[in-house]
Amino acid sequence: MELDAIDLKILRELQADARLTNVELASRVHLSPSPCLARVKALEAAGYIRQRVTLLDPSRLGLHINVFIHVTLENQNRDGLDAFEAAVTALPNVMECYLMSGDADYLLRVMVSDMSAYETLITDRLSRIPGIRNIRSSFALKQVMYTTAVPVPDAASDA
Repeated sequence: MELDAIDLKILRELQADARLTNVELASRVHLSPSPCLARVKALEAAGYIRQRVTLLDPSRLGLHINVFIHVTLENQNRDGLDAFEAAVTALPNVMECYLMSGDADYLLRVMVSDMSAYETLITDRLSRIPGIRNIRSSFALKQVMYTTAVPVPDAASDA
């Protein structure tokens, strides 16, 4: 699917406010509702729109600490990587997990309520995953910037 300027505008608008009704979205992108809905469905079918979510305020839910955890595995073979990834995706406090180049094999971003919750996560959950050689953590002192918005080009030629 090749994106045109209207598709890109739809993506920008929905990314800014996923609660827009189709009528509101159509008005913003200067289409009538039927073709607008058809485009949204096509963007979903093509995988440009993965899902629509509501962003919650972690601190209002008691999650005050962001931790970045560097994990090094004993072996970096496919079975070891797959086993670690399966185990870590089952941990509810893990917000993001990346396979990395460099010193550590994985970088996790974890949210916890306090140091006791962090200790429990490390000692009772993460360190019990087989194949881990080393766990190092860094604590975020302040969140300077956070966005879920993916940069959407202004024109299809920029895509």
